[in-house]
Amino acid sequence: MLLLLAAFALLVLLGTPLAFSIGIVGLIALTQPDGPSLLRLVPMRLFSGIDMFSLMAMPFFILAGDIMNRIQITDRLVDLANALVGRVRGALAHVNILVSVFFAGLTGAAVADTAAIGRMMIPAMADQGYRRPFAAAVTAASSVIGPIIPPSIIMVIYGSLMQVSIAGLFAAGIVPGILMSMALMSYIAWRGRKEDLPIATLDRDVPPVRVALKRAILPLMMPLIILGGILGGVFTPTEAAAVAVVYALAVGVLVYRNFSLSDLWDVLYAMVRASGAVFIILAAASILGWVLAKEGVPRDLANFLGGISDSPLVFLLVVTGALLLIGMFMEMTAVLIILGPILHPIAVSMGVDPLHFGILMVVNLNIALITPPLGACLFVASSVGDVRFEDVAKAILPFMLVELAVLLLLVCFPAISLTLPRLLGLG
Repeated sequence: MLLLLAAFALLVLLGTPLAFSIGIVGLIALTQPDGPSLLRLVPMRLFSGIDMFSLMAMPFFILAGDIMNRIQITDRLVDLANALVGRVRGALAHVNILVSVFFAGLTGAAVADTAAIGRMMIPAMADQGYRRPFAAAVTAASSVIGPIIPPSIIMVIYGSLMQVSIAGLFAAGIVPGILMSMALMSYIAWRGRKEDLPIATLDRDVPPVRVALKRAILPLMMPLIILGGILGGVFTPTEAAAVAVVYALAVGVLVYRNFSLSDLWDVLYAMVRASGAVFIILAAASILGWVLAKEGVPRDLANFLGGISDSPLVFLLVVTGALLLIGMFMEMTAVLIILGPILHPIAVSMGVDPLHFGILMVVNLNIALITPPLGACLFVASSVGDVRFEDVAKAILPFMLVELAVLLLLVCFPAISLTLPRLLGLG
């Protein structure tokens, strides 16, 4: 097993694509003395790793989010956020966070939110007197909310792999996502008074709330249609994702009329690339997961964690610390795919609610997107904001502490994430 870990670490350090690193390690394990006879099972394992109907929701949600970004809804959402909170201390920082909340219901991907919002908000905040590292840090930190408030691509992956209700995960993510946005805005409010952050809004007329809401109502309807349909039992998450694509196309082609055939080709190409990369990782990880199960790694890990304590709270705290550490060096989807099938059964066996553990993993791994040295959102915010990575990494630290405090609340108080699913009969 140590040989496999060393091989995986070496491949990652050499820059081998993650899917190939995982697949090669799995094949190495199968070429051991008792393994060659099992090689004939590899094609079947590769297929079974992605043979899940619920996974079809992922490319549809990616496509719907890309279409919404393509039809330039950012201005409409920014105007609405500006109308709501644009006259308080630290106005644009609050607007930045609120726009991320709106975007969360459209894209479900933190990196996409960072890029879309950062291109507009970071320069605007800099023009109003905010330091660029601070503006980039606000953008990156608030983008973490995206995959927590549904629809969420990573929740689709988790629910498919662990056979947990995706609708239940969506419902369980609403309150934590709102709580995280409120915590970030509270910190901005405190810092605004302390540092006398600007009150001034964007350099254009701010429409009344009624007018801004009217302009933004069509984009905001999409998450309501998705969640309402899923939670109301009208359609499954996979069907909801397809409905979201049709709705986004209708808005772009028939209403805004700024979405062309060439745009459709571009978003389809981006969707194939993004979802294809995840599917390849899933297929390769199914081989590695099978090998780990064959070697008894889940059993040994369960015995080790059980030896530390039989308390579910202690288990969750240990897992939280481990995931934060691992997330600093590995991509979140890979961590979820590799460790999820190992940790999830252990958590359930210790009495942890499957939805609760799922939300903790989702929040935990999303916070890893803003942790140096490999935080993807930090790199994107640094790039679009024209800020040195080191400066953004330094400025993000207090925001990271705020989000870690919210994560600890979720660990200690399961009702925060479980109350809404139980009220809806999804718990």
